[in-house]
Amino acid sequence: MTKRTAAKYKIDRRMGENIWGRPKSPVNRREYGPGQHGQRRKQKLSDFGTQLRAKQKLKGHYGDLTEKQFRRIYAEAERLRGDTGEMLIGLLERRLDAVVYRAKFVPTVFAARQFVNHGHVTVNGKRVNIPSYRVREGDVIAVREKSRQLALVLEAAGLPERDVPDYIEVDHSKMTATFLRTPSLGDVPYAVHMEPNLVVEYYAKNG
Repeated sequence: MTKRTAAKYKIDRRMGENIWGRPKSPVNRREYGPGQHGQRRKQKLSDFGTQLRAKQKLKGHYGDLTEKQFRRIYAEAERLRGDTGEMLIGLLERRLDAVVYRAKFVPTVFAARQFVNHGHVTVNGKRVNIPSYRVREGDVIAVREKSRQLALVLEAAGLPERDVPDYIEVDHSKMTATFLRTPSLGDVPYAVHMEPNLVVEYYAKNG
């Protein structure tokens, strides 16, 4: 288990925001940061601080992505034609673990990574155990039959705090999801305001 998975609520506290919209987040009870100095008045962030925070928040939302992985995805987004921030969101949302999470097959993005790793998911009928696998429009993602009665799968489908976005078509009776299209920023149901434009600014200055 990675450090991030073991301390997944810390990022909420550090950001002062409930970045997954979960009812158990400590931010729902305490809006100040972690540690003995957490209740001090917040200082105004510099431009660098604002950009860094935007990057950490977006990277943190997708679970335990390393800086190296995130930077690689950003570099790819930069090479694509169009708005780099929008391309970055599209690439992140096409990760298999992100699709499994959005489809409500599992309760958290951390569980999604582990779920894929452990071989519970197929893409177009073939087992795929790489969380970073990139799905394409029209791909059918399914939970393997023998995995459909797992407690976390049953729990996830009933979670009231998030809906399946309209770029994924889900049939929970068959535990299948079709990735219809690559979303733009406005399509993605983030629980908090994400600013990929600030992430672009961050890498432009600190690449």
